[in-house]
Amino acid sequence: MTTEFKNDEKVTTDLKPPRMWKVIFLNDDVTPMDLVIDILTRVFKHDSTSAKNITMEVHNNGSAVAGVYMYEIAEQKGLEATSIARSNGSPLCIQVEEE
Repeated sequence: MTTEFKNDEKVTTDLKPPRMWKVIFLNDDVTPMDLVIDILTRVFKHDSTSAKNITMEVHNNGSAVAGVYMYEIAEQKGLEATSIARSNGSPLCIQVEEE
């Protein structure tokens, strides 16, 4: 005996793009601008002009977005940047927050 089963239902999947996260540099009175520019070029792959502009935004406005990434990448870049800052004696604060 054979049993046949026919399913006419269509299954649809609603895929959403992953949420994005901002890596934000916060201003302090200790971290040298050259170090911030170095971190932005090394870790976040900004060119020197872009890195200088972001550094000035941090200086003038108190914070600036260094980049926007998927969570795991944003977290890794934030940790890497913090590690470089600490190894240079800098208290640079970096936040990761949802866009």
